[in-house]
Amino acid sequence: MTNADPHAPRTVVPIEPALLIADAFDQAQVTEIRHSVASCAHASGLRGQRLDDFVLAINELITNAVRHGGGRGWLRLWQESGVLVCEIADHGRGISPQRLGDRSRPAPDTAGGWGLWLARELTDAMEVSTGTAGTTVRITTGLPTQNPTPH
Repeated sequence: MTNADPHAPRTVVPIEPALLIADAFDQAQVTEIRHSVASCAHASGLRGQRLDDFVLAINELITNAVRHGGGRGWLRLWQESGVLVCEIADHGRGISPQRLGDRSRPAPDTAGGWGLWLARELTDAMEVSTGTAGTTVRITTGLPTQNPTPH
């Protein structure tokens, strides 16, 4: 697998130093991508529960891409205007309108169906574009304002 995959989705991402990660992944890279995201998010200023929530949301989305989106996906992470943005895309068959519109919490004993719900709950905003050619999910979380640390 290469990052120059001709089937990679075309997404407009700011062309500036704020692009932190742009990489393809499959099942074998899920853990590595999660660690890279955690490292970049931490370096961008996320800490504590906000960091854990953002990384967990991304982990759910990349796992969904592998399980339901054709076995692989593409992740882009960038920083803009006080927020961290992550976009995960795949070439699956899309998400049904019923599934996408269901914002209720899955039943506690449900084995699947938690990914989109968790991503929506754990981030500040989530946008989904889906169809028969694949799905792209974009999530954002606010970065803390940079206050000088007292010495």
